[in-house]
Order: sequence, then structure tokens, then C-alpha cells
Amino acid sequence: MKRREFITLLGGAAAVWPRAARAQQPAMPVIGFLRSTSANASADLMAALRRGLTEAGYTEGQNLAIEYRWGENEGERLPGLVADLIRRQCAVIIAGGDAVAHVAKAATASIPIVFATGEDPVKVGLVASLNRPGGNLTGISFYNSADLHSKQLEFLREVVPKAAVIGLLVNPTQAAAESQQRDAQVAARALGQQILIVNASSERDFDMAFATLAQQRADALLIAGNALFTGQRDRLVALAARYALPTIYPLREFVAAGGMMNYGGSLTDAYRQVGVYAGRILRGEKPADLPVTLPTKFELVINLKTVKALGLTVPDKLLVAADEVIE
Repeated sequence: MKRREFITLLGGAAAVWPRAARAQQPAMPVIGFLRSTSANASADLMAALRRGLTEAGYTEGQNLAIEYRWGENEGERLPGLVADLIRRQCAVIIAGGDAVAHVAKAATASIPIVFATGEDPVKVGLVASLNRPGGNLTGISFYNSADLHSKQLEFLREVVPKAAVIGLLVNPTQAAAESQQRDAQVAARALGQQILIVNASSERDFDMAFATLAQQRADALLIAGNALFTGQRDRLVALAARYALPTIYPLREFVAAGGMMNYGGSLTDAYRQVGVYAGRILRGEKPADLPVTLPTKFELVINLKTVKALGLTVPDKLLVAADEVIE
């Protein structure tokens, strides 16, 4: 073989080998993420999710792609968005919020789903049990039991000891609404407290809900956990300030936005755990074998600036008990 022919042949092979090597490389896995709120309202949660994925060995843009979908607080869009992620053949779907978890479960029994929910996932049928979920779902639950509502009401009454009527804001369209109302009423009866339930299923209902609280002379307010409320926390905090209504919230994010106080689990830590679970599933573990996790730590955060603006004071024992005091 002539030297020129050999070089030409070698050059051709060299051109083919890299293509062949690239063709043999495994495709980058894709996970789908869907939350019923907007991207702007979820930036901190996305950062936490990516931290969890990194802990599990996955970094977006390097060895993992993420397809984001946002419901923009329009529940009717969720089925179409889930269907879009299924068509995209995502390896895992992350369901951020109660409504998304139910829509995703109804849409696929084969694609693994990792949820973050405020519901009791067993009671509402998302999983068979907490320890052995079964099926294709697992995740993190922020289920607000009567015990949690009891502590929230106790803390609220420490700051507003003369409160005769305490409002409870719930989203009646979520599956957890009935249990949230029942558990809060159980906790209120045990404390000898009167509860006034008001509903808001969309941002359009907020003004009417607060007007009702004012008309019924509510002295304070407890806001139940819900993705809609978390996504619209700035609006809810502003309304509580406008009506001078002392309010306890389910998550720290509300207090960071100017709310008076919160008692509950850490939402950002939950999304970090969701990222860890998604990574473990990508590595071959099955959702059915990953226990649903519950918050192990509940944090009490107090915004002293807001407390003072309402003309209230916080007992020293509550300040000492707080995990964080914002001044």
C-alpha cells in the first residue's frame, strides 16, 4: 500500500472513530419538573433541588438535563404539562405540590414520580404506606397533623393572648383541605379556641377572604400549607399587613417576605431531599422501595419588625424557643 493511500485510510478511520465513540456514549438523563406556581416564586426551591441532585451525583448541564414546566397558578394547565413531560420521555418526574402529584399519578403508572406535598399521602391515595410506598411514587410530605396545628395556635395565642376568633385560610380545591380544616378544629377545641374558616382557591379570592375575616372580626389568622399560598406569599403577607391581622404561616418563606411568624418544616430542605431521591432513582433504585419522608425538624421563626408594627410583643420564653428571630 502506498504511503498516501495509508495516510488517507488512517485519516478516514480517525474521522470515523470519534463519531463512533460519541455514538456509544450514554444519553444524558432528563428529569421533568412541574410546579403549579411560577418560576419567579420558586427560585429558592430550584436551588435546593439542584443541591440535592448534586449530593446524589448529578449536576444540571453536565450529566443531567431538567425540563421545567410551570402551572402559573392555573390548575387546568397541569394535565397538559404533565402529558408534555411524558412525551419528552423523562426518566423521573418531580411533582412540586399537592395538585401536581395527583395529576402526575393519574397520568402515568410507569415513570417514577417524586413528590413534595402537604397532604397525608396515604390518606389521599398517593402511596400505599409511608415505609413501602408501592407503585411509582415516593417523596416528601408536609402533612399538617392536629399536633402541628395545635402548636401553631399555641404560638399565635402567645403573641395575641386575647384573640377570641382565629381565622384559618385554606384552599378548598386541594385534597388536603378537609383534613386541614378538621385537624385545625380538633386543635382549636382542645385549646378552647374559636376557629373561622375562609377559603381561597385562586389569587382572585384573596381580597374577599380577608374582607370576610375583617367582617367577622377575626383577631388573628393561621394560613394552611398550600402551593398556591406559598407561590403568592408576598400578596398574602401584604394583605395581612393591610388588615393589621397577626398571622402565623406554615413556612419560613412567608416570614422572610415580611410575615409575622411561622412554625413548620423546612420547604427548601424538602426540595433538597426530593433532588436526592430523584438522583437515587436515576441510579437504579425504585420509588416503591424509597420511604416517604416526613419533616424531622420544625422551625419557629419570628419577624420582630412585623410584630412591633402590629403593636404586639413577643413573650421572652417564645423568643428563646425561636429557631430564628428576624429584626
